[in-house]
Amino acid sequence: MEKKKALVLLEKYFLTTEETAVFLGISKQALSSLVKRGKLDRIEKGKISLFFKDDVERRKQEQSELRRKYRPYT
Repeated sequence: MEKKKALVLLEKYFLTTEETAVFLGISKQALSSLVKRGKLDRIEKGKISLFFKDDVERRKQEQSELRRKYRPYT
């Protein structure tokens, strides 16, 4: 039963690298660049990287605002 609870928590609060890239509409390389530039934090456990859903959703909002500001005609 504890495993199920843990999986539910993981699904609720975290995204994988692939899920994050798809959600943001960017490549994995662009996601890596965001991490390196300190724009998005990740949690690493061995070879697995996870991203907080709240942080990813906040970044998506920031991206939308930046696009409206710098590309108003697209």
